[in-house]
Amino acid sequence: MHANAPALEVQEVSLSFGKLQAINDVSLRVSKRNIVAIIGPNGAGKTSLLNSITGFYRPQKGTILFEGTDITSWKPDKIARIGIGRTFQKIELFSGLTTLDNIMAGRHILMRPDPFAGAIYFGRTRNEEIKHRQAVEEIIDFLDIEFIRERIVESLAAGLKKRVELGRALALEPKLLILDEPMAGMNMEEKEDMARFILDIREERKIPIILVEHDMEVVMDISDRVFVLDFGIKIAEGTPKEIKENPDVIRVYLGEG
Repeated sequence: MHANAPALEVQEVSLSFGKLQAINDVSLRVSKRNIVAIIGPNGAGKTSLLNSITGFYRPQKGTILFEGTDITSWKPDKIARIGIGRTFQKIELFSGLTTLDNIMAGRHILMRPDPFAGAIYFGRTRNEEIKHRQAVEEIIDFLDIEFIRERIVESLAAGLKKRVELGRALALEPKLLILDEPMAGMNMEEKEDMARFILDIREERKIPIILVEHDMEVVMDISDRVFVLDFGIKIAEGTPKEIKENPDVIRVYLGEG
């Protein structure tokens, strides 16, 4: 891949469900180490676009390139294996497992089982488990969730569950991270913590991020570029400052006030 090539490129993608046009000729680029926000009213097509990128939906038109490879028709598990990690709008955790076990589950596609070595637990199998556990402990420390590492996630508040889900996505060791409303249901302090984690992921781990979020103050504070959707159509893109001043965005989303 060329050094200046984007991490992800969506080229004129369209997706429909019968007569409902969810996405209409949408294009966007995500550069390395950038935080790109996708905003728009409810029903604008934001999650449909994320689902198309991660293989849950298959667009009828257009191309999706990840590090120069066409992944448009790939299945979700294959897309995860090449390094696209994701959190979901509705929390998708194993509610009966601990924080530690949920994050460890995020590493399953990185594990290489050896039935013979596993049966007697020595050598490569033991070393691999140590490596995975070290990676999980680093994530727990990074996200400041040591105090809930042994808690069953069903008992956690929504804000902490969101943090655990972020940890599970990081456990994949992604080359691109997609966050679908990571701050939904959070109070102001929790949002500030999550914004800090997102910035640290970009700065310390060098991972580009696609962010769908309704809190416009957060979006404008932490994003490098913003894409605006309305009824499945991209109506604007630019820096946060450019988006704030765009009359079409003000009219359909940000409000005249």
